Amino acid sequence: MDSEATLDDLKKTVKKFCEDRDWDQYHNAKDLAIGIITESSELLEHFRFKSEKEIEEMFKDSRKKSEISEEMADVFYFLLRLAQKYDIDLGSELSKKIAHNEKKYPVEKSRGSNKKYTELL
Repeated sequence: MDSEATLDDLKKTVKKFCEDRDWDQYHNAKDLAIGIITESSELLEHFRFKSEKEIEEMFKDSRKKSEISEEMADVFYFLLRLAQKYDIDLGSELSKKIAHNEKKYPVEKSRGSNKKYTELL
């Protein structure tokens, strides 16, 4: 489905879902941002205190992968809803962010570097 649905299609789906349930009253920017953080925390719980090897094994387990995927979908839902409600073009914003980061973190400075992230800033 990733190759079939556009972000606009997904935003329309989320909009209809919410409007059918009269949830606009609950979906202001603050509450949607709280939803993103809450669901992100639930996603993080799956990886907390796990080694890279344990995480790799989790993605091989269909039940665990499904649980992780569900949390990712929850984060994506809230992000799409926030973008839909406040007319944010996520594709355009991502392109601008990548262009900004290409300047901030040029390949010759970043690739193969063993420096900590904070040292690159």
